Amino acid sequence: MMRPRVTEFQREQELFRTELINLVDQRHGLVKLAGLIDWDAAALHFGALYAEGKGRPGAPIRLMVGLHYLKHAFNLSDELVVERWVENPYWQFFCGEQYFKHTPPIDPSQMTRFRARIGEAGCEFMLALTIKAGLATKTVAAASLCIINVDTTVQDKAIAFPTDARLYFKARAALVRMARRSGIVLKQSFERLGKRALMMNGRYAHARQMKRARREQKRLHTQLGRVMRDVARKIDATAKTEALEGERLRSKFARLFDISERIHSQKRARAEGDAPKIYSVHAPEVSCIAKGKAHKKYEFGNKVSVASTSKESFVVGMKSLPGNPFDGHTLKAAIEQVISLSGVTPKEAYVDRGYKGHGIEKGALANLKVWIAGTKRGVTGAINKRLKRRNAIEPVIGHLKSDGRLSRNFLKGTQGDAINAILCGAGHNLRKILRQLALFIVLCLIAMRHRLRTSEPMQRLFTMATA
Repeated sequence: MMRPRVTEFQREQELFRTELINLVDQRHGLVKLAGLIDWDAAALHFGALYAEGKGRPGAPIRLMVGLHYLKHAFNLSDELVVERWVENPYWQFFCGEQYFKHTPPIDPSQMTRFRARIGEAGCEFMLALTIKAGLATKTVAAASLCIINVDTTVQDKAIAFPTDARLYFKARAALVRMARRSGIVLKQSFERLGKRALMMNGRYAHARQMKRARREQKRLHTQLGRVMRDVARKIDATAKTEALEGERLRSKFARLFDISERIHSQKRARAEGDAPKIYSVHAPEVSCIAKGKAHKKYEFGNKVSVASTSKESFVVGMKSLPGNPFDGHTLKAAIEQVISLSGVTPKEAYVDRGYKGHGIEKGALANLKVWIAGTKRGVTGAINKRLKRRNAIEPVIGHLKSDGRLSRNFLKGTQGDAINAILCGAGHNLRKILRQLALFIVLCLIAMRHRLRTSEPMQRLFTMATA
């Protein structure tokens, strides 16, 4: 796709249309925020990712970046954010429009392609822009970037609870679907019998009739194996007559066959050296993370490291950690991301007891002091307050999940996990900046009201009115 067209305001105004700048309230938070974000830096950074002179021009970069900011600030899907953009003049002004538009600016699928184009590094750049805007609005002080809290949480993937019966059913259905698209005629698809076996498995398990439930699960396991062998035989037969077509089918089915074989052979208890278990057919990168909580013992997704300032709880780092690593081994990468985004090397980091053995003292970050919760030796009064303040990162994680999109990730693959996590941090920062701007306006109005009441002419009018 060719380099996006640059949105330029027309010098001559149209006769029958009103410019958005004359339509919106200049005191609105989004209007003020639009003037604080460095859109030119975003256009320069992302413009290099497009080809020159090939294809049709892409959508304006400010529009695409602004839509992603609005999506994660207000917890909306791609479709909803485009739909509401048409209805909201403030959103259109924020995205750089001169006049109000009555048609959608893009197709929602373009947001998916834009995320794939910019990748994880581009999303980190967008998060860095929100940090600069936070410093400009004094939502976060520059001195606060030196003292941070770090913790990890789980970003749940949009998958169903992975029972063995459901995995067998989903893998068989995916193989049958791909076989039909490829023109392979199967001996038996087990569509009707598979649905019934899955339904009866759930009913028997709910009634605690576990022998009958296991019988239906075994039936689903057998059906998956028969479909796998049938597809493999048909591909081999095709390869004997048409070598090129057989190779094409093998490469097409390779990934799905690998996932299906791992699901078919994996056991409940995993031995040392075994491959990671598969918990979803469409998202094989999902990990099972034990939380130890009574209401939710396990979560299925990926681990995410969150870094926020100790004083204002402003997010300065969000990093996806595939593979469920030990928390202590993730601290160095989290600190390095904070340095690259904010440009400031933290002096103190406050973590929980899960970060024991982090090994920061030996590396390039030896000047950074890591304080672990529960430390007693060398703790002064100020450090003790900051250790207690470490708990403030827990509500930050709660807001990222309840107000943002960290609780349910719909983006595909490990790259989708990283992109969603980083943009959730950007959305959290934007919400804090908008609240700061709204509070500033309220304080200004209160001060003006107080000044008018205390001025001598206004006091005379007030006396005459109340006489």
